[in-house]
Amino acid sequence: MITIVFEDEYYKNFLPLTYTRPVFECRSGMFTFLERVKRTYSNSRILLFAREYLTPTLRKRVSHPINKPEQVDDHALLLNGSLIVDDKVKRLAEKKLATKNVLMIQNNRLVMGSLSEEAAKKYGEELCKPLTKALLRKLSKECKTLNATNSPLMTFPWDLINQNSFLIKKDYAKARKQESPGLLDEKAVVYGDNRNVYIGKGAFVEAFVVLDARAGPVFIGNQTVIQAGSRITGPCFIGDKTIVAGGLIREGCSIGPVCRVGGEIEETIVQRYSNKYHTGFIGHAYIGEWVNLGAATTNSDLKNTYGNVTVRIDKKRVNTKTPKVGCFIGDHAKTSIGTQIYTGKKIGVASHVHGFVEEDVPPFTIWAESLGAKNVELTLQSAIETQKRVFARRGVKQASEDIKLLETLFKITADERKEAGVRKATFRF
Repeated sequence: MITIVFEDEYYKNFLPLTYTRPVFECRSGMFTFLERVKRTYSNSRILLFAREYLTPTLRKRVSHPINKPEQVDDHALLLNGSLIVDDKVKRLAEKKLATKNVLMIQNNRLVMGSLSEEAAKKYGEELCKPLTKALLRKLSKECKTLNATNSPLMTFPWDLINQNSFLIKKDYAKARKQESPGLLDEKAVVYGDNRNVYIGKGAFVEAFVVLDARAGPVFIGNQTVIQAGSRITGPCFIGDKTIVAGGLIREGCSIGPVCRVGGEIEETIVQRYSNKYHTGFIGHAYIGEWVNLGAATTNSDLKNTYGNVTVRIDKKRVNTKTPKVGCFIGDHAKTSIGTQIYTGKKIGVASHVHGFVEEDVPPFTIWAESLGAKNVELTLQSAIETQKRVFARRGVKQASEDIKLLETLFKITADERKEAGVRKATFRF
């Protein structure tokens, strides 16, 4: 058996986060969706199906074949890329998908399925694209369908945040298999059970740091430094080679690897190579890669009415059914000092924002409407040059694949800028 991880059309709900990555590379808890599949199906050959324009950069990060349906040479287990795969899901698949050509469907979405080699090859090319409802109907005519209920299938970006604390607790129980090899200064304080604190190899927790593991575990990755004056409350995951600079890291955070964080952060996911080094509050948010938040950047995660937050998804207002929702920031975005982001707002890939962010910001936009400036398009060349400089600061060389991805995204997001009234002009205050 081979395992195929695929995207469906619901990746659009996770934009701008999924403009630059397949949905299965998003994180919730200590791991991404794909990392969970790899841990659960470690003995299976894994194929990845994703949007074609993402393939070149994805190949730099993973060793699995991408969009290679010709490599299907056995019956296939299909796993939705936004499914939280664990041992329970594996047992369910073994029970319900023991025969070939069976689909498990929840709310008109394919959760997982079992296809014969013949069927997998027949629909392989179509599965390489985000799975559509039309393809699901076609598959359903040839396969037995089962109704799934309560499968851990993520639908919106706030689902990732809402599940983060629960998943960190669950992941920690499996991830910690040894005593902490890192260094905890004798003047640092641990509240709770020491077994709920893990400090990775080469990591250092300095004096006058508080690690509060009473409500959940605290995992600190390899070569990470927690500087004096920081307080970290579990459940919390901090990845490898990250620096916490006197930060107040509250419960429910997943940060890193290779991040720089300070100030106050709560119930937030930060992907790799991003900086929030200074004062300011970020809560119930999802921050992409290579993002830089200027000093005193703050987001709201609670409406003044204490009512449920609505978020704009695919041109529609969606009720999140929760009063606590922050912001969603795409890769390579930058905020200036003192930026204030309203509840439930999205900031697009490679955008630069200033002042108050009261509306969603399209990709490749210089946004300063609250300061009286016209919102203008960030030129593609500027985005490429900025990326090159930022990469160099972390010892990463910009590759042709990185440039091509920016070029592609600049084209496919043009309509977003047009609809938002973003002009092609020189930015001026």
